[in-house]
Amino acid sequence: MTQPPINCNSANRRAFLGNAGLSIGSVGLASLLAGESSTAAERSLQPHSTPKAKAVIFLFMAGGPSHLELFDYKPKLAELHGQAPPESFTKDRRFAFLKGTEKLLGPQPRFGRYGESDVQLSDLLPHHRNIVDDVCWLKGMNTDVFNHGPAKIFMQTGSPQPGRPSIGSWVTYGIGSESQNLPGFVVLQSGPRGPRGGSALWSSGFIPSNHQGVPFRGQGDPILNLQSPTGFDESAQQEFTSAVRNLNQARFDTVGDPEIQTRIAAYEMAYRMQMSAPELMDINSEPKSVMDLYGAEPGKPSFANNALLARRLVQRGVRFVQLYHTNWDHHGGTESLNADLPLRCKQVDQASAALVQDLKQQGMLDDTLVVWGGEFGRTPMGEIRASTGRDHHIDAFTMWMAGGGTKPGVTLGRTDELGFGVVEGATHVHDLQATILHLLGLNHEQLTYRFQGRDFRLTDVHGRVIEEVLA
Repeated sequence: MTQPPINCNSANRRAFLGNAGLSIGSVGLASLLAGESSTAAERSLQPHSTPKAKAVIFLFMAGGPSHLELFDYKPKLAELHGQAPPESFTKDRRFAFLKGTEKLLGPQPRFGRYGESDVQLSDLLPHHRNIVDDVCWLKGMNTDVFNHGPAKIFMQTGSPQPGRPSIGSWVTYGIGSESQNLPGFVVLQSGPRGPRGGSALWSSGFIPSNHQGVPFRGQGDPILNLQSPTGFDESAQQEFTSAVRNLNQARFDTVGDPEIQTRIAAYEMAYRMQMSAPELMDINSEPKSVMDLYGAEPGKPSFANNALLARRLVQRGVRFVQLYHTNWDHHGGTESLNADLPLRCKQVDQASAALVQDLKQQGMLDDTLVVWGGEFGRTPMGEIRASTGRDHHIDAFTMWMAGGGTKPGVTLGRTDELGFGVVEGATHVHDLQATILHLLGLNHEQLTYRFQGRDFRLTDVHGRVIEEVLA
C-alpha cells in the first residue's frame, strides 16, 4: 500500500481551533450531523492475505527485563558465578556501562520446569506456570540498540531515531479498526513513570496523525476534557459546531491539508466516545471471578486494571493496544535484582497470565495476538553499583507471544551456556515486527508509505516472517 507524499502549506493546522474553549466531543458533533467521513475511512483498507489475528495487545516491559532471571536458566552461569567471563565476551565489544573487568553473575532466583511443554520458568513468575502451554517462547531475540530510549523506539517503529510511525500506526493505516466508537490504536501506561522515548513510541510519524496512538488514563474519563462543559446544552453545541465545521471545510478547500480532515475525524471520534467511554471504563461491570483472576482493583491505577481494560478495548473492536509497564532497568543499587525485580514481576505476573487465560475463556485468543517483552536483555556479567545488577544486552533476550495464529507451547531459539549469545533460532526485532504484521494479514514488504521521495516500511529493508512459530 503506497500513499503519495503529503505536501501542504498549512503552518497553523495544529493550532487551528486549538483554543476554542469547548470540549473536543462537541466539535465532533458537526461532522457527525453532516455525515462527514475521514480520509482514512475513504481509503480501501484490505489485508494482503487472510489474517489469523484481528487485534494485538503488546505488553511492553520498559527497561529490559532480565531473561537470565525470568526465562533462560543457565546452570553453567550459576556454576561459574564470580569468575571472569570468556575474553570473547568483552574484547572489542561495547556495553552501556560495563568496563570489561566485571565477573559473571549467576541467576538470582530459582527456576522450575512446568507444563507439557516442559518450559523453564523463574519462581518470580508463578502465575506464568498457568499459561506455559499457551505461549510461544522466543528465546533467541536480539536487537541493534543498547540504550533505552532508542531501543524502545526501535522495537516500536523499526528505527532507533524518532520520527517513524509506530507499529500500531502501521497496522491501523494498513487495515483500519473495527471500532466505530473508540480509537483504533490505544496506549495504556502503568508503573512509577512513563517509558523513556515518550510519545515517539506511539507516534504516527509521517503517516497521517489520525493513526497515532491515543493514550488513555487508567481511571475516570480516558481523556481529559472529553465531556462538554456543565450547562452547555445540545442546541448551543450544534450552533457552535456548525460554525466550526464551516471554518474547517473552508480551510481544507483552500489548502487541501489532510491534517484538517484528521482533526475533524478526531473530533467526530471524541463525540462518539462521550457515549462509549463511561461504559468502557467501568470495570466494575466485570464478574468478580474475572476481577480476581487479574487482581484488578477498581479506582486504583495498575497494570492489572490496564490488562483487563486492554481485553475490553479489543472486545469493542480496537485494533492495537500498547500497554507499557516501566522500571525494569536493573543495574544494581536501588534497581536491585533481589528486591526491585521481584516487585516488578509481582505487579505484572498475575495480570499477564490472566489476560491470556481470560481471552481463551472468552473465545478471543484465537484471533487476538498477545506479545510480552522489553527492548533488550541483560548481561551475564554483573554490574557493580551499591548492589550488583546487570547491564543492557542486545545479543540475547526472551519474549513471548500467545494466540492470534501462533503455535502454543513452542520454544524457538537457544542461547549459549552463559546466556550471552544466540546459538540457534535467532530472531531479530524486524523479524518480530514482520511476524506481527503477517498474522494481521499484512505483508511487511508491501505495507509502505512514500515520504520525501522514498517508500518507507516498518521493517526498513530487513526482516522475515518467523514461519517456525505460525500455527
